[in-house]
Amino acid sequence: MDLTLQPVRVRTGSEDEQGLLVFADGALAAVLVCLSDTHGDDAGLWFLEAGFGPLASPQPGKFADLDAVQDWIAARLAAGVTPGRSLRRPP
Repeated sequence: MDLTLQPVRVRTGSEDEQGLLVFADGALAAVLVCLSDTHGDDAGLWFLEAGFGPLASPQPGKFADLDAVQDWIAARLAAGVTPGRSLRRPP
């Protein structure tokens, strides 16, 4: 799987505007935002602002760095995890 990150400014309504679009094999899979200094100890962490398909999450995660978030994305996409659905594929 080929993950591509494209810098983008995200209009979040806060100081958290530095973002990345994440493409998986050419399709938009997620929008990440780097948390600003207003988040105290979480400043500099990457936040899953929006995830699509297997990356959709009712409780978006925070990641220490881009390697960690890319590993999480690759694992979710490889497993085909979709919220509310089992990892098992129907027969």
